[in-house]
Amino acid sequence: MTSYETGQRIALVHTSDPHTLLRPGDTGTVRRHDQRHNIVEVTWDSGSTLSMCLDAGDRIAPVTATPPRTGGLVGEATGWAAALQRMRAAGTEAGRTAAEWWAQDIIGARVGGDTRLAARRILAGVEDGDPAVLDALPHFSSAGESVDIAGWELFADATGDTTGWFGLRLQQRDEAMAVYRDAYDTAVTDRVAELCHLAASPTGRDVSHLHPDRVRIGDVGVFSGDWARTTGPDGDDRIEVGFVGALIDHWNGWAVFSCTRPVAEAIVADQQSHRDQYRHRLRQQGVPADDLDRRVDAELADLHFDGDVIVADQRALSDDPEAIERITPDADGRYVVMGRSWCWEAVDPYDCDRIVGDLPDPDQALAGPPTRPRRACRG
Repeated sequence: MTSYETGQRIALVHTSDPHTLLRPGDTGTVRRHDQRHNIVEVTWDSGSTLSMCLDAGDRIAPVTATPPRTGGLVGEATGWAAALQRMRAAGTEAGRTAAEWWAQDIIGARVGGDTRLAARRILAGVEDGDPAVLDALPHFSSAGESVDIAGWELFADATGDTTGWFGLRLQQRDEAMAVYRDAYDTAVTDRVAELCHLAASPTGRDVSHLHPDRVRIGDVGVFSGDWARTTGPDGDDRIEVGFVGALIDHWNGWAVFSCTRPVAEAIVADQQSHRDQYRHRLRQQGVPADDLDRRVDAELADLHFDGDVIVADQRALSDDPEAIERITPDADGRYVVMGRSWCWEAVDPYDCDRIVGDLPDPDQALAGPPTRPRRACRG
């Protein structure tokens, strides 16, 4: 689908509107392109504001012609396009600044307590297009000033031309303000999303490039399982801990990944923690002390290090006296911990309360994973 930019000059090729006075060859300037509905809002040189519904058969084409020359900056051959570009850049800069000031009081250092929850809610609202969230963000406003005064100040600051504003046609003034406003509001939304990605991250950095939808064989991702899932304070699904590793295979639809020694140690420690918690629950239920080990071993595998080797004892769990696995590191010192015994899956880092392991830079992430079923299995 062709994308049209605000301020771009276009010509009418065809429209099915039976009531318009527009004719093929008429020119205008793009105000906005709604790519979701593929509708281009146009300010036509004739004064018409008819929008082009491209999916309904309307057709337009880019042209290189510029509006009539006036004076000052916009009197140059490419002056008007340059002026709009500068208005767009100024709107973007102002929008980013407004977003950063706004964020300080919502998810920044000025806010007490855990800001991750607020950041996750805002980020979800932005991604879902939730009006309740979007309407609460800063928006460009010239309230208290006339359009001409506000426009003149913005135009002069953006272009350095202090007289050109009043040499513009009314249509051009509207167009310049629309470019600035759209750039401002877009920059606010984009910058808020960036800041929320940082604030919502369990690591304090943007980890959106590690989303499970981007993890393929050979990629680094964050892995966990249903046993680590819990409910957060806002009722959403959370994951207590995720482990960084490289996806190397799939087993029955589940992930098999390799990890460093520190990550492997954390997985072993996490398993021992689950065993301790289960032992404590059994003790509270009145299970005799001499039966605790048997009951724990029958429910959860015993993982421990023997030098550089991970010993996975699942004899009681599987009722098999031979079910002892020794997991050795590869030539690079990496481990595959219970890779074909537990139901690991790549998870969204933002769902994790804690992540163990060194995260890759964004340029190391690729796109597109396989679809995984969901079920719990961990011994």
